[in-house]
Amino acid sequence: MWTFIARRLLQSLVVVFGVTLISFVALHMGGDPTYLYVSERASQEEIQETRAKLGFDKPLHIQYATYIERLAQGDFGTSLTYRTPAIDVVLERFPATIELTLFAMSIAIFAAIPIGVISALYRGTAIDGTAMTMAMIGQSLPSFWLGIMLILYVGLGLRWLPISGHSPLLDPLIRGEFATAFANFPSAVEHLILPGVTIAFFSLARNARLVRSSMLEVLNQDYVRTARAKGLSEYTVVVAHALRNAWLPVVTMFGLEFGFLLSGVVVVETIFAWPGVGRLVFNAINQRDIPLVQAAVVVFALLFVLLNLVTDILYAKLDPRIRLG
Repeated sequence: MWTFIARRLLQSLVVVFGVTLISFVALHMGGDPTYLYVSERASQEEIQETRAKLGFDKPLHIQYATYIERLAQGDFGTSLTYRTPAIDVVLERFPATIELTLFAMSIAIFAAIPIGVISALYRGTAIDGTAMTMAMIGQSLPSFWLGIMLILYVGLGLRWLPISGHSPLLDPLIRGEFATAFANFPSAVEHLILPGVTIAFFSLARNARLVRSSMLEVLNQDYVRTARAKGLSEYTVVVAHALRNAWLPVVTMFGLEFGFLLSGVVVVETIFAWPGVGRLVFNAINQRDIPLVQAAVVVFALLFVLLNLVTDILYAKLDPRIRLG
């Protein structure tokens, strides 16, 4: 098992290295970043001096090696917009993004399981057809379009829910301000519903189809027919036998779900003016705040790699044959 974990850790390091390399090269392809650090009226001498001071006059691979060295020391650079360490700005916005992602993940998982199971049990009926049609529609709708429609009809038309804003929930909990978090809870949920549904809709549709497919495969196994022949209740057959053995592909998808939803918050946070990392990255790209974008990319990459690692370990626990692969 430890060999399996060590191999996955090594693969994770390679992935993080590749992400930093791609983001570094992509951001520097936009032009000489020296002009971001000088005023518009700076002379050529000042520009050359700043370029040499920041190391932008060196070959790109040397700049990347310097960046990795600083990164290993915990130095993510200073944000050009906020004039503070870039990692501090990212971590300040991170709780809001985690709130939104966890809320969307809860919808995508806890709604998908009953829908998928019911569709499998009523295969070929109107219930199954309706659920899978909705799932197909859900996988076809772009999140930005769905978000705009929810704003127009639910927020502005019916005025049921707020279309922007944020009531902090996770941040007060982290600081130990439980009374503030409890007081903010109703407002926080109201502000989470529209962006949360927008992010979760695609994943909900995909997960429902996955649960249905996995359940159909298990329901056709001999041990399920044997359990029914013994006179066990349908609930016991489905929950204790079928669903339990259908978990392997489902757990894998759910393990990756958080990272998938986390990567989809950029557009949704921008639409709903959500003060999270996604909106921060969007604004930083427009302002060419390279250190801030790089810090956010590294944090996202580390979190996604960690989630993949945990999923791989859990997968190996459920199926020991995976360790031999």
